[in-house]
Amino acid sequence: MTNALKVIVVDDEQLARDELCYQLEHVGDLEVVAQAGNGVEAVAAIDRLEPDLVFLDVQMPGLSGFEVARRLLERDEEAPALIFVTAFDQHAIEAFEVNAVDYLLKPVEAGRLEQAVQRARRRLASERPSQPLAVNDQLEKIVKMMADRQVRREQVAIKVGERFMLVQAEEIIFASLADESINIVTGHVTGTSNYRTLDDLQARLDPEIFWRVHRSHLVNINKIKEIVPWFSRNYILRMKDVKATEIPVSRSQTKRLREYLKL
Repeated sequence: MTNALKVIVVDDEQLARDELCYQLEHVGDLEVVAQAGNGVEAVAAIDRLEPDLVFLDVQMPGLSGFEVARRLLERDEEAPALIFVTAFDQHAIEAFEVNAVDYLLKPVEAGRLEQAVQRARRRLASERPSQPLAVNDQLEKIVKMMADRQVRREQVAIKVGERFMLVQAEEIIFASLADESINIVTGHVTGTSNYRTLDDLQARLDPEIFWRVHRSHLVNINKIKEIVPWFSRNYILRMKDVKATEIPVSRSQTKRLREYLKL
């Protein structure tokens, strides 16, 4: 393992990390030296272990994958090779067409994984001492391309009992209109919003991520657990909250969903 690439796998879902680590075992000449469950842990692990290659989830609580990249750009030392992993973000896929930093689309295909690793090996092998910032230059280009497309890091206030809790927008799983109140559900908190309408709430959120799938429901498309076929070729969305809440998709939004997810 003396010439093996040191690898860190970063994803906020344990099952996703385990699956990727399992696949990497079959690639060869790699050593997974650590896993991280969020962006903050990722930065700490990278600083401590100085890996050659990092598999980095795009959507994570705390720090997104791209914010981790920004942290690495701010350091004086050379950044590791980064391979981003994404579930739905089509804009990210467009940005990753720059070949110096690769991407993988979940679920990760074995052949595509090996191709990405080989690309990282070639990039690492071709770096010359006279060009130590080559990797950073490529990362900076991607970060700039994505700047206007990233999930807005806005905080949203949710009233829980007599208290207001602040959550990052990307932590919201869905928001629904019920009894003239807007209910907001995250993985940890459920409460109401002071926004008067779903339109007002949606205006604060990233329209690429938060879809008005129904006049009474706004969902985070990265928090969809399952898509269930319904009558008349419509769908029910089963969300990733603890109750696995089912949300109907209106006829006007069904086509958009079908095209986006290639259903």
